[in-house]
Amino acid sequence: MKKGCPFGTHRVIEPKGLLPQAAKKIDNDMKIYSNEILIDVITLNIDSASFTQIKEACNHNTEKMKKMILEIVNERGKMQNPVTGSGGMLIGIVKEIGPDFPDKTLKIGDKIATLVSLSLTPLKIEKIKNINLENDQVDIEGQAILFETGLYAVLPEDIPEKLALAALDVAGAPAQVDKLVKEGDTVCIIGGGGKSGVLCSYQAMKNAGDKGKVIVVEYSEKNAERIREMNIAHEVIVADATKPVEIYEKVLKVTNGKYCDVTINNVNVPDTEMSSILITKDEGIVYFFSMATSFTKAALGAEGVGKDITMIIGNGYTKGHAELTLQILRESKIIRKLFEKLYI
Repeated sequence: MKKGCPFGTHRVIEPKGLLPQAAKKIDNDMKIYSNEILIDVITLNIDSASFTQIKEACNHNTEKMKKMILEIVNERGKMQNPVTGSGGMLIGIVKEIGPDFPDKTLKIGDKIATLVSLSLTPLKIEKIKNINLENDQVDIEGQAILFETGLYAVLPEDIPEKLALAALDVAGAPAQVDKLVKEGDTVCIIGGGGKSGVLCSYQAMKNAGDKGKVIVVEYSEKNAERIREMNIAHEVIVADATKPVEIYEKVLKVTNGKYCDVTINNVNVPDTEMSSILITKDEGIVYFFSMATSFTKAALGAEGVGKDITMIIGNGYTKGHAELTLQILRESKIIRKLFEKLYI
């Protein structure tokens, strides 16, 4: 059995010399190298930006969506939306472990969630069994391969698998909030009514404390009301994040003219960069979690309005992110109840 590159470059078909995520096509032959594992896939959790784009392109028709997803995987050897460039994650059961795979505690039969993007994960789909339009999840029959550097979490027994999958898909966001938000900070969560937004709002409230202020901006009145009922923000603003002046005026109104120390952008549609930038104070921080973000627009936009701010790309991995996110589901009965309603 051959040993592959730890980063998976041995599976890149084209263009050669790239890493699997950047490659247009990778080898999804399900014969593993000695430092890989083979997974029988149960469910894909396609990332929000990608799922939204596919859903809209197919007019919410699940049969058309199945066809598009199969075409993407057959063409690329992985689930990487060619429009958004993003992927998602999966849950499955470990079927085979190469002898050189570094984690010797992992066992055949373990149920795991991958914590690396589907945009770099070799995937083969035999059949799409179901697409859930409400929660971005796609049940399949198929297999996937994880490289030796690929992150994963063995699913806990106290949290149902689809609930864990939904939360772990966005685990990087609340974990970054935990790193960035300090006691007394004014924090704005743009797109706070969605899955990642709810988790971020909870963590921001916890970190900012009684002296801080957490503001949620949400497009949907229904989602905004849900945030109010859950009491995980001090202020909830209903507004369109693609309209930066509107966001700027509404946020500064509830802060009495004070800018935000930290802004977290979770919106899964384009053109929300300037809303995040305008409301953030000089030397403040903007964290762009959404894959719909244009970092060119963000960089040039901040320069154009003279904002000296730190902008962070939404790295989905932060040390301890899986455990922190699952712990939120254990701590907050109201968030767990919401996620159970939406994702199980």
